[in-house]
Amino acid sequence: MADMMEYKCPSCGGAMEFDSTTQKMKCPYCDTEMEVAQYQQMQEKAEGNAGGNQGGDAGGNNENWSDMGNNQWMEGETDGIRVYICQSCGGEIVADANTGATSCPFCGNRVVMKGQFAGDLKPDYIIPFKKDKKAAKAAYFNHLKGKKYLPKVFKKENHVDEMKGVYVPFWIFDVDAEGSVAYNGERITKWRNGDTEYTKTEMYSMQRGGNLSFARVPADGSRKMDDTLMESIEPFEFREAVPFQAAYLAGYMADRYDMDMEERMERARERVKKATEDAFRKTLPHMDRVTVASSNVNVCNVRYWYVLYPVWILNTTWNGEKFTFAMNGQSGKLVGNLPMDKKKFWIGVSVRGGIIGLVIYLLLWIIALM
Repeated sequence: MADMMEYKCPSCGGAMEFDSTTQKMKCPYCDTEMEVAQYQQMQEKAEGNAGGNQGGDAGGNNENWSDMGNNQWMEGETDGIRVYICQSCGGEIVADANTGATSCPFCGNRVVMKGQFAGDLKPDYIIPFKKDKKAAKAAYFNHLKGKKYLPKVFKKENHVDEMKGVYVPFWIFDVDAEGSVAYNGERITKWRNGDTEYTKTEMYSMQRGGNLSFARVPADGSRKMDDTLMESIEPFEFREAVPFQAAYLAGYMADRYDMDMEERMERARERVKKATEDAFRKTLPHMDRVTVASSNVNVCNVRYWYVLYPVWILNTTWNGEKFTFAMNGQSGKLVGNLPMDKKKFWIGVSVRGGIIGLVIYLLLWIIALM
């Protein structure tokens, strides 16, 4: 049986973590820093595993990328990775042995360790976290500014501390699209003659067709992550992706994909179809209203990769409803649905109404005295 992989500091023996600010492995005890590749080489040498990562040149020689998407883990690479399962929502979270996991980033309930990680494909690429927890918390509190009727639970510091850095699984696709789209257009002209107003509506049928190529079309591979939420924090800049190494997981969690490439290809096909229709629409002459009459978009030359993208997640349950905040861990773009405390709102309305009533009463009283 292989020994458990631990990210030990070569100086003091403490558990090293990936530092999103310096983009290096860092020991929180003695501040020793090492490049990820340097640390990985040191570990491989220590374990007698000189094979290294087979992810390819980080510079990105794209000619052979069509061969990716089905990478297998090398022997010993998953020894220090554990799987935790949420008994409430069923979510499975992956974390290194030093980081561990106590609560589910998707629903906030406790998780229990399921056992040794095994069975999944190895990610081809990973975009390391660029924004740390401090930046995520600052962005979150900035997002709350001006929202007077927000329930207090959303502003509690100890609750915000529960924010989790999670690597979300994505399937990304390069595809070529061949499309033919028919549009109905309306051009409306209005004029007035005396007291009479006239409206003329001209109807047009327009056709567009052609070939387009799309690169790195993402579709998240987790059923627990809402597609709209994940697409709202795009884009992720793939040029900053690096070949996957397990060391990047140190200090963070990773969600296990539960939708395979074939299933997520359907979502990518939907996005490509809409993008093709929108691209063709931009070539139409100006119209006041345009609708799609028919659309036939076919994709071909599909290439795909399995990647991990960084996301900060905070879930809050209020009045039986779940509210999710998510921030792109690379760009800092954030989204979140926030509720309004109706009790606070109506108290505010009553107070303002009372003040306005008092002001009117005083004005009338002053006028009566004059």
